Amino acid sequence: MMRIIDLHCDALAKIEQSGGAFSYTDEPELASSRNRLREGGIAIQGFAVFVDPALPGTARFQSCLNQIHYFYTEVLDKHDDLMPITEWSQIAELEEGKIGALLTLEGVDPIENDLKKLHLLYRLGVRSVGLTWNYSNRAADGVLEPRGAGLSAFGREIVALNNKYRMLTDVSHLSERGFWDVMETADYPIASHSNARALCDHPRNLTDEQARAMFARGAQVHIVYCPEFTRGDYAERKVEAGDLVRHIDHLCSLGGERHIGLGSDFDGISRMIRGLEHAGRTQNLVNELLKHYSEEQVRGFAFDNFARSLPGSEAKVPV
Repeated sequence: MMRIIDLHCDALAKIEQSGGAFSYTDEPELASSRNRLREGGIAIQGFAVFVDPALPGTARFQSCLNQIHYFYTEVLDKHDDLMPITEWSQIAELEEGKIGALLTLEGVDPIENDLKKLHLLYRLGVRSVGLTWNYSNRAADGVLEPRGAGLSAFGREIVALNNKYRMLTDVSHLSERGFWDVMETADYPIASHSNARALCDHPRNLTDEQARAMFARGAQVHIVYCPEFTRGDYAERKVEAGDLVRHIDHLCSLGGERHIGLGSDFDGISRMIRGLEHAGRTQNLVNELLKHYSEEQVRGFAFDNFARSLPGSEAKVPV
């Protein structure tokens, strides 16, 4: 079974929505439960903190803290085989049979205009920060915001903090103008769950120009298992793992062979690709890729590309 790094799931939001009633071990409603990660060969899982932007200001940060609470109490404390990734060097040192858990932030809405809150989230384990979800906030505009603005002065402060602490700056939900601002300012850009817009014309996907810019920087683009971002006719036909391979083929043609990874978006999507209904079936994608690529290349997509591209030695937060 091939080891997998999956940079994005939304299990924490679902656990919070359940009021903590969902068992992370084997809850059938969780596509990325612990048992399904083990079944699918997931060696490192990115756990996103996603807060509903419709919540009022103070409630957003409370929701963020609730999800981090469940990350520690339900995901980590109850499973000896899961360990938090708080230093990038831990990825290379991960023991056989262990699953690394990487805490990420999907949109900085919870911190409002208070950078001290992001300092706190770093201390609590967040190691990747997406500036927006789909709409606008104090940092930038998301991909569905008609205005299409780039980074605000506050957004640039956030990127500077990410650089200082060697956190990833995630562009997957960011407006195009915001994307180019990040490329100018971020030391560690990444797209945690995006496909190729040339094959599926959706604003959540990256244009060829964006993908080439990422690869020129050595930045990773992790493909997402969302039918809507994979085929434009997703509503009329079943989307299959082979359709994701087409996106990988295209990104490879742009120079991305050593810069492609996986970011399922399990528990954040309502439609599923056939054969990839939950994390336990991730090896089906591996098997499909092995029909088209060498084992070394597939290991790159699955794990090695990300492991080779990590930020340098971890920064320490001053006490």
